[in-house]
Amino acid sequence: MIRSMTGYGRSELVRGDLKFTVEMKSVNNRYLDISIKMPRQLNPFESAIKAELKKYMQRGKVDVFISLEDLAESNVTIRYNRTVAQQYLDHLRQMAEDFGLENDIKVSALSRYPDVLTMEEESPDTSDYWEPLREAIDLAAQQFYEARTREGGFLRDDLLAKLDEMQENVEFITQRAPVIVETYRRQLYEKVSDLLQGTAIDEGRILEEVTIYSDKVCVDEELVRLRSHIEAVRTELSGDEGVGRKLDFIAQEMNRESNTILSKSDDLAVSDRAIELKTCVEKIREQIQNIE
Repeated sequence: MIRSMTGYGRSELVRGDLKFTVEMKSVNNRYLDISIKMPRQLNPFESAIKAELKKYMQRGKVDVFISLEDLAESNVTIRYNRTVAQQYLDHLRQMAEDFGLENDIKVSALSRYPDVLTMEEESPDTSDYWEPLREAIDLAAQQFYEARTREGGFLRDDLLAKLDEMQENVEFITQRAPVIVETYRRQLYEKVSDLLQGTAIDEGRILEEVTIYSDKVCVDEELVRLRSHIEAVRTELSGDEGVGRKLDFIAQEMNRESNTILSKSDDLAVSDRAIELKTCVEKIREQIQNIE
């Protein structure tokens, strides 16, 4: 099943005191472009995260948002700076002596002085983060993959319908081509007959002119190639690998053949169908831009 390049996935995973939240979304892009926003302590895992994500995607601009929450908040500790406290105490004693004051300093008062007691955030040990982080990434990526696959199914159905429409136009032009040549032969014969007014007509000359005209408006090769391209697209749509680039190339070839058919045509019915062919090809090319 083909996949769309647009998708969304989200997961939350709690392991012990840690809560990982992963969210990802994507839009169309010619190549795979993964952008990750996450807390600094997870930066060492960036390469591993991208490697894990590449298992689920091949093309698209993918934005990934990862958050980490410590539910226990156990990474905060209080530090007692004895040196600073000693200096405050020494200066207070000196002040009491200098001014004949009572030294009434208490521990509770001293502890409130700047930098005596400080709160510090300890650097966590991130060595055990990878496994739960990888699990959270996989859960979000699986949801993301399923969303892309589901959207890809809609794209496939739409493309198959447009291919059927193209096939119908190709068959019409195929059946119309001999009629165009025969109509030209008959009109040419009638015109020559009117000009000669009963004089014998050179059948060989008529046949030569019809042959030249037939070669000029012949689109047999273009129609054969279009049929081949249509079947190639159908085959690719039944595959399971990233086919967006290949389909884009085939669509360019289909557009080339449609342009040639239109340029060779001097029959109104064929011209109308050739324009419809070009319209179908343009719609197909637009949809292909959404395929991974």
